Amino acid sequence: MAQPEEMYRCQTVNCGYVYDPDRGDRKGKIPKGTQFRDLPDTWRCPICGGTKKCFRPMAGPGADGSTECELPTEQ
Repeated sequence: MAQPEEMYRCQTVNCGYVYDPDRGDRKGKIPKGTQFRDLPDTWRCPICGGTKKCFRPMAGPGADGSTECELPTEQ
């Protein structure tokens, strides 16, 4: 089971998706066991579409603080 320091929560309003390396991201084709730091820069939150900058660890260094979240724009 992943430790809270390895799990990251999306900080966008009304999202709260938690990336768990034990589960990966089936929608984004990220295999189980992939750590958050190893996700490609193009990876997006499967719920709201926020970038990796929208995420903060659930515990440990970096858990507190503001986010500079980039959401996709409609075209």
